[in-house]
Amino acid sequence: MAQSRSSRVLLLAAVALLSARFFLTPTPVATSPELGFTGVASTSQRLSRTCMGARKFFVGGNWKANGSPESVKQLVADLNAGQVTAKDVEVVVSPSFIYLNEVKAALRPDYAVAAQNLWDKAPGAWTGETPAAMLKDNGLDWVVLGHSERRENCGETSQVVADKTKFAIDNGLSTITCIGEKLEERESDTTFDVLDEQMKPIAAALSEAEWDKVVIAYEPVWAIGTGKVASPEQAEEVHAFLRKWLADNVSQKVSDSVRILYGGSVNDGNCVELGQKPNIDGFLVGGASLNGASFTTIVNAAQ
Repeated sequence: MAQSRSSRVLLLAAVALLSARFFLTPTPVATSPELGFTGVASTSQRLSRTCMGARKFFVGGNWKANGSPESVKQLVADLNAGQVTAKDVEVVVSPSFIYLNEVKAALRPDYAVAAQNLWDKAPGAWTGETPAAMLKDNGLDWVVLGHSERRENCGETSQVVADKTKFAIDNGLSTITCIGEKLEERESDTTFDVLDEQMKPIAAALSEAEWDKVVIAYEPVWAIGTGKVASPEQAEEVHAFLRKWLADNVSQKVSDSVRILYGGSVNDGNCVELGQKPNIDGFLVGGASLNGASFTTIVNAAQ
């Protein structure tokens, strides 16, 4: 009898050891010669997002300077008619300024509305600008900041983007703050140097608590509107780098909680595979957000 009990104890110990190795052994993300980085995502990290709800999936739609009164009305109707089956997803759409109030009034209540920019000063003599206070006074809670098109075409530096992020938070807004490298920077293996330069001013501007109001959108500039998409492995590598960057330069708490989106020709055909990666917490969608059915499919990739 004693020998039988000893055998059962040994068997249970062996099973426990094998289970521990299965759940705790890190799983390396495939390397990419283009990026020169191997991210590590453990099984427990994957479970933390999907099972424990540490980071709620997030899908943003950036309509940019698109839409007529008729097409915007139709797009809102299509979004309202979409069947969202995902159980735990946050959705924010960002129309052009002229349509913000119209969309907010007509859009389904489970979707929020964001501005595409703000002026980081109090209301006053700023012709052509829209201060953060005006956005908040009109019932908006979100703003997209630092998009590559504003960095490139409007001269917004990383410091300007950081200052706007801080100002938005101080005025009660949450931000979708964008970062990303150009093609020549990627090809010269400086992707992580570029992202480091873009992230440092943001980290310097914010307290740990203020990161609760920030969503980071990684958008490789070479993939925006080009039809080119980083492979799921390449995207995951960069997201894993950013996750580690936050742990090293802000705190582990912020690293674990901040949502990092992927943007760059995301569509209803590639969203599911991208969304399965442990460090990709959703998407900032461009062109596909102008089609109600396609955008709804992307929203449902949260499952």
